[in-house]
Amino acid sequence: MLCTKGLYLGETLQPESRLLRPRVGGRETGWDEALDLIASRFRETLAEHGPDSIAIYASGQLLTEDYYVANKLMKGYIGSANIDTNSRLCMASAVVAHTRGFGSDTVPGTFQDLEQADLVVLVGSNLAWCHPVLHRRLVAAKAARPSLTVVNIDPRRTATSVLADLQLSVRPGSDLALFNGLLAEIAHSGAIDGVYVDAHTKGLGEALEAAERQTVAETAAITGLTRHSLAQFYDLWISNERVVTLFSQGINQSVTGSDKASAIINCHLATGRIGREGMGPFSITGQPNAMGGREVGGLSTMLAAHLELGSAEHRKAVQSFWNSPTIAEKPGLKAVDLFGACADGRVKALWILSTNPVDSMPDADAVREAIRRCPVVVLSDIVDDTDTAREVDILLPAAGWGEKSGTVTNADRTISRERAFQVAPAEARPDWRIVCDVAGRMGWREAFAFPSPAAVFREHAALSGVAGGLGRGFDVSDLAEIDDDAYDALRPFRWPRARDKQGGRFFGAGGFHTDDRRARLIATPWRSCLPDTSDDWPLRLNTGRVRDHWHTMTRTGHAPHLARRHVEPFVDVHPTDAARLDIGSGDLAILESPLAQVIVRAHVTDDVPAGSVFTPMHWSGSFASHARIDALVPPACDPVSGQPAFKGAVARLARFDLDWRGIAAARQPFQPKTAYWALIRALHGWAATFASENWNGPDPSLLGLKTDGHMVTIASGPDCFFAAIAQNDTIDALYLVSRTRPGISAMQLASQLGQDADADRLDAWRLQTEAQEPSSIVCACFAVDAETIRSAIADRNLGNVEAVGRTLHAGTRCGTCRPEIAALLGTQRQQTGRTGV
Repeated sequence: MLCTKGLYLGETLQPESRLLRPRVGGRETGWDEALDLIASRFRETLAEHGPDSIAIYASGQLLTEDYYVANKLMKGYIGSANIDTNSRLCMASAVVAHTRGFGSDTVPGTFQDLEQADLVVLVGSNLAWCHPVLHRRLVAAKAARPSLTVVNIDPRRTATSVLADLQLSVRPGSDLALFNGLLAEIAHSGAIDGVYVDAHTKGLGEALEAAERQTVAETAAITGLTRHSLAQFYDLWISNERVVTLFSQGINQSVTGSDKASAIINCHLATGRIGREGMGPFSITGQPNAMGGREVGGLSTMLAAHLELGSAEHRKAVQSFWNSPTIAEKPGLKAVDLFGACADGRVKALWILSTNPVDSMPDADAVREAIRRCPVVVLSDIVDDTDTAREVDILLPAAGWGEKSGTVTNADRTISRERAFQVAPAEARPDWRIVCDVAGRMGWREAFAFPSPAAVFREHAALSGVAGGLGRGFDVSDLAEIDDDAYDALRPFRWPRARDKQGGRFFGAGGFHTDDRRARLIATPWRSCLPDTSDDWPLRLNTGRVRDHWHTMTRTGHAPHLARRHVEPFVDVHPTDAARLDIGSGDLAILESPLAQVIVRAHVTDDVPAGSVFTPMHWSGSFASHARIDALVPPACDPVSGQPAFKGAVARLARFDLDWRGIAAARQPFQPKTAYWALIRALHGWAATFASENWNGPDPSLLGLKTDGHMVTIASGPDCFFAAIAQNDTIDALYLVSRTRPGISAMQLASQLGQDADADRLDAWRLQTEAQEPSSIVCACFAVDAETIRSAIADRNLGNVEAVGRTLHAGTRCGTCRPEIAALLGTQRQQTGRTGV
């Protein structure tokens, strides 16, 4: 199965947005010159300032083989652990919780557990949008076995809420109190599994003492839930032995993220509900290959193969295996600290691999300034114009997903082969090859003389055998001698895969990876993880994702089928707050924190709680004038994991009034020079929404549109101007400016590109389109909008999602829109009084 992003992956690899050749100082050059320069600058930095003056910032979008060679270069040859990854931003707290609880970063269960459970608890996870294929498996499991109960814990109502039997809309940041309360109730109800605890764990007494400091009344007050809701949830959890607690960014992205994850794990350890069918704590990651990166030591706090930097035995084993001249002896800089070190001069050479930290890091403006201050900055990426690319010295064209070969690991330890389905354009190269070429030029050619990704994998698998011999769980040494043909044909498998260990679950019968083989329950006393709101900063800011965009849109922003659902940066605001601030749906608004401000489109909805706002983190300076959302977020981090808290900043909101509003579309990329704009890829070109304080007549130069064609004026007046730029009597660009918000969308305008530039036809089209009720796309695969679905439900008496699919095809391909279709069905039933089927 594929989600929309997988379905339209090919659109994200189109050559018009690609970085095709190396660039040094903005000048295109050959690979030899660029690689020689990088190697010489890194060698000079190493000799003059030592290993810790160099750093790599990598990405969960790398394949495991890419990650492996980068980690080997930094930790075993440069000699510093200053290699971190954007996976720090999404799952580092889960890594800490696993490691201190289990003794290793091991996910105990499998995806099949979701289908075998009697209760699935989703915590801080909009599974329907962020992990849609897994969500479809859960939907299918519940359809096959209706007794399967789903609880969704989230301050917001999301697409995932549609599936839930119980929605717990907790106060932001209160999850720790909720699960401390659960542990206390487990003890009070006699549900502790004494046999398992006594045989396989330590620390229950301390963990329970910390949890019981909270009274039930305090838990209710902290979480904002009624005692009845708490009792209902606790009874469900305790009475269903086969329970999976799945947690994601709502848990991890917090200054208490490690404790929140440990509190969840505590409940499973105390009841022995771990490592058996249908039960266990389950961390679900936020990057496509976050797990593969963890396996090769991609974080600055670990060694390859789940070995520990703090262990002299482990360091010696890795150095001996690599036959390397040195080995990192202490943890390196975590992501936020790494860029802080660039700013203050400790890091003097930085290599960024396949990520866009100028937009994705917290306090993003400070990160941009840090990169500017660093003497040497290299970026390997597939696109040629990101906010990070504008700040670096050396740009290297990398091959993207679908253009290179290797492996990835998913959230339940399944390793899959990724195979190229198209040739990388021009001079783009896979990341593993680029890293090895630099390492060779730095003097370590023999150690990095890998002829293929298969050779990298063989070494990775052999090192995992060393780790297995030291008692670690990650071991795929059965594949250490796999030949190239078998590697190419490799089928997905779940680790471990060693001669004496094959797949399955971990820890059902103990066997943890601590010195005494016992798990540790961790005391996690309640403490607030959020800064206080105030009269000046009255709102709580929550950031996250939307369904069809990926991170900072460096890929998905160029994919027209993925852009149709959300064409502008937006903020969800509760009706109570919107009324107080005199903000209506569709108004532009200034969203501000103590660090920065952005301009976004307001969406008034009771899906967010009063006093909170939600905005997606995807938009960057390439796609909007003022929407680098993570510039608003302070660099506060969990003190153990170093994971930033993206979900609790304080903010304020105000309406942003401009006299002129408009839309534009063109076959070629353009960028309006207005106070506000948002640009997106359309099927036949590019589309923009904009607003301005003034409008100086028909001149399209304010919109950044090329004017070498002839202008066709369609409508003109004191309050509206509508015109096209034509080439050979077909539309090359089109724009509409008005004192009121246009009644058609930029995407609708873009549908006219390449059409006949007849003024009467275009004016008739505009009037007809404006007379229709505007409606957002629900099904990206088949371009079915909400109004079409509502009309079909009403006119044809459709009673379920399957009936809508049979009629309109909506929801029948990738399935990520099915929760929204279900929500539309529910609304229609409420309005008509029908019960449906």
